[in-house]
Amino acid sequence: MQTFNSNGKLLLTGEYLVLDGAKALALPTVYGQSLSIEATNSKNIYWQSIDHNGKVWFECEFEINDGFSPKAPVNETAFTLTKILKSCKTINPDFLKNTSGIKVTTKLDFPNNWGLGSSSTLINNIANWANVDAYKLLALTFGGSGYDIACAQHNFPISYQLKDSDRIVKKQDFNPVFSDNLYFIYLNKKQNSRDGIAHYKLNKNDLQKEILEVNHITSKIVKCVQFEAFSKLITRHEQIIASVIQQTPVKNLYFNDFHGSIKSLGAWGGDFILVASKDNPSNYFKQKGFTTIIPYDEMILK
Repeated sequence: MQTFNSNGKLLLTGEYLVLDGAKALALPTVYGQSLSIEATNSKNIYWQSIDHNGKVWFECEFEINDGFSPKAPVNETAFTLTKILKSCKTINPDFLKNTSGIKVTTKLDFPNNWGLGSSSTLINNIANWANVDAYKLLALTFGGSGYDIACAQHNFPISYQLKDSDRIVKKQDFNPVFSDNLYFIYLNKKQNSRDGIAHYKLNKNDLQKEILEVNHITSKIVKCVQFEAFSKLITRHEQIIASVIQQTPVKNLYFNDFHGSIKSLGAWGGDFILVASKDNPSNYFKQKGFTTIIPYDEMILK
């Protein structure tokens, strides 16, 4: 049996602007996804996806020698997997050549509505299995900046930047001494990053000034050793992105009376937020109905 593992992701700085060359700080998470392959006596691919509770949430059979056509019943997930497998074959024509039957099992460490990278971890695992470039596979399927693929492949914080036709991925020594004051809180709904990107592209103007300031903030956050300074930096970052995408910061929308700093992560409007607070904020957020509260050190790979 072959097994592949990929890390989930959170984008601490540079959301949206990373698409246009901003330097982003990205954090791989403790939570991820695995993919295992084992031979069978059939002539097809039997695919089984297991959620974080150990329950099968998707299963389907695909024809290996017929363009990976899914067998009934067919749904959106089956069509998405067909597209991914076909894209692998486009990049690497030898993928699954002379293969009889296999069983593919994927296992998520986290609820798939958390927005930690159920798609990017899948793409990276399949790319490793198919011996193809994960960034190329992402471009042919889901699209995006690719920072999530970089997180899937690295076990430490990274900076990620698109420059000309290159991507620059660098290890960052980001391990804040005030991590006990940082929390990730789930907003009880999944945000479609592709929709957020489409909205951003439709409304963007010349963003060089904003990109330069976000780059400066990213550099300062990486080196930050004071909690108060960090809080001011993420608040300013939130103001910049709010202006760029013409949306209201999440703190102003839902948590205006909170004594601390709050920053959106990735696509605005859902998934996780970062909370910087001198005191444990769990009771405040639980009273407002947000019960998934994960301390920084329990979420982020070191």
